[in-house]
Amino acid sequence: MVLDKNDLKRRMDGSVEQLRTEFVGLRTGRASTNMLETVTVEAYGSRMPLNQCGSVSVPEPRLLTVTVWDASITKSVEKAIRESGLGLNPQAEGTVIRVPIPQLNEERRRELQKVAGKYAESARVAVRNIRRDGMDVVKAMKGEVSEDDQKRLNDEIQKITDDYIGKIDKMLEEKEKDIMTV
Repeated sequence: MVLDKNDLKRRMDGSVEQLRTEFVGLRTGRASTNMLETVTVEAYGSRMPLNQCGSVSVPEPRLLTVTVWDASITKSVEKAIRESGLGLNPQAEGTVIRVPIPQLNEERRRELQKVAGKYAESARVAVRNIRRDGMDVVKAMKGEVSEDDQKRLNDEIQKITDDYIGKIDKMLEEKEKDIMTV
């Protein structure tokens, strides 16, 4: 059994990219089609991204519209946006859903900070799970490599993990600053 550190890094990069995508959805001031990128809709017996159910546009700086392609899932799309944790209150008019973007007050900024913190914690957990997978590989190598080499490999995995946790913490700090200064 061989430990592939590049695979661990690639998987951790995936977790960081996922966090970056989620942070893009936490728009602070103006409406952006990216805000709804992380929303998944319960439709046709499974969960699917919102962009596979309809098109999102920005007709005004403080308004998003979602044009649902299938009228039968309009209620599901509306519910998914409402329950997304973004603090949005969509209103359906036929197959068009209007999503006004509320003005950010202090309370809303705090809510967005909490959501950003949850996203970051999920990314940290994902990175730690990848670390655990790497440690399990090292543990399975017992007998094949010396205890010193096992310790060295575990230390290398921990250093890689610490680097990625640091990246996540820095991204969170920047996003919180962005949320509070807009």
